[in-house]
Amino acid sequence: MFQFQDQSLRHVATAHLAQTMSLLTLSNDELKDKVMEELANNPALELLDEVICPNCHTKLSSRRPCPKCSQPTDGQDSVVFISAREPSGGNGKHRAEEGLEELEPVAPESLPNHVLQQLATELEPEERPLAAYVLSSLDEEGFLVDPPALIARATRSSLSQVERVLNLISHCDPAGLATTGPRQALQAQLDLFPADSKEAVLARQVLEGGFEDLARRNYEGIARQLHVNVGQVRRVARFIQDNLNPFPARAYWGSGRSPRNSDGNVYHAPDIQVSQQQNGPLMVEIFSSFAGWLRVNPEFRHALPEATEDQSEAWKSHLERASLFVKCMQQRNNTMRKLMEEIVAQQREFILEGDRQLLPMTRAELADRIGVHESTVSRAVANKGIALPNGRIVPLARFFDRSLSVRDRIKELVQQELKPLTDDEIAAALRREGVRIARRTVAKYRSIEGILPARLRKRREAPA
Repeated sequence: MFQFQDQSLRHVATAHLAQTMSLLTLSNDELKDKVMEELANNPALELLDEVICPNCHTKLSSRRPCPKCSQPTDGQDSVVFISAREPSGGNGKHRAEEGLEELEPVAPESLPNHVLQQLATELEPEERPLAAYVLSSLDEEGFLVDPPALIARATRSSLSQVERVLNLISHCDPAGLATTGPRQALQAQLDLFPADSKEAVLARQVLEGGFEDLARRNYEGIARQLHVNVGQVRRVARFIQDNLNPFPARAYWGSGRSPRNSDGNVYHAPDIQVSQQQNGPLMVEIFSSFAGWLRVNPEFRHALPEATEDQSEAWKSHLERASLFVKCMQQRNNTMRKLMEEIVAQQREFILEGDRQLLPMTRAELADRIGVHESTVSRAVANKGIALPNGRIVPLARFFDRSLSVRDRIKELVQQELKPLTDDEIAAALRREGVRIARRTVAKYRSIEGILPARLRKRREAPA
């Protein structure tokens, strides 16, 4: 008997944990869909239109932060609370319109999707899987890994189909994708310039006959080979630097295949918003995924004794599932609140001052502090966006990016350089500042930030 009860309790606990973990992984938009699905499928679950504070369950007169739970106490650096209102994106959107900060996409469009949308009207139905295959198999720089013949064999396409799709992809934005290297990427980009452009015509001749000399800045050798003067070659080299990109995917989309700069259409309303007024405490509002009060329907519970024998088991199942879902939602809120309390306490300077102030923090360390498993933190962080006081909307995972402050310093060094600094020189500069870093790590971070190699960056004039 006791063993049976123990197994039953263990089953309930396991179901509770599994559902809580699955809910933690969802963003607000995804969680709202999940709640609507449960409401549609379970008559024992109901959503009241009343506004109830998720923390203290006080009835509120409007969908605003609870005056009790959002009220800071004396000496408190931050207030973290679950809000009864749904996110509107007001903080980030308002500041984006003012042009105060560059916002960052929470759920950016992938590179394959970005290109496939452009090709929607150009591709034949049978070519779409081929285009998707090509785009998903490009390397981090946007180049082909396999030759066209191998792609044709792998996709059971004809070689002519493969060559047509590669040509279409290479002339999409960003131009130069699906080529075999930097020279071919630059040549594909030149195809987009007017045929009568003198700079483009001469640039193509330089790429075809003097690409290696161009990389070494041997302008005199190119001039002799093409029978033009050195001044023309220098102007063409400047034209290439200003208008073309030898690494179409890496430099524009970053190694994570996410766009560095996009328009407002890809920004989502944040799941969490941090604000501060007049040097007061940080107000951390964790938005609700739905408007109203989610609860087990009491009338359904009271009607259970009146159920027929055939209905009884089904009704009990509905009640158990509804009760479990409500408890898991509460557990999700508690976990998110504890998580944000610790993050804000550790990363206050980063939130207020920017990337350079980010302190190293791992998911395992945070899990120890709040008394959960590391996988729980990973799920809580996944797919969430947070609006910072300056208006930026960034992924919540940004707080665990140990390279962020170093990458910010690399960007600053490149912005201040008069002569393009090599990766070795940047590494040496960072080591003088106490940052131990290898040249290959600098190259990796530079690639993530979309910074071209030194040989392809322009020399700046010294300030007067």
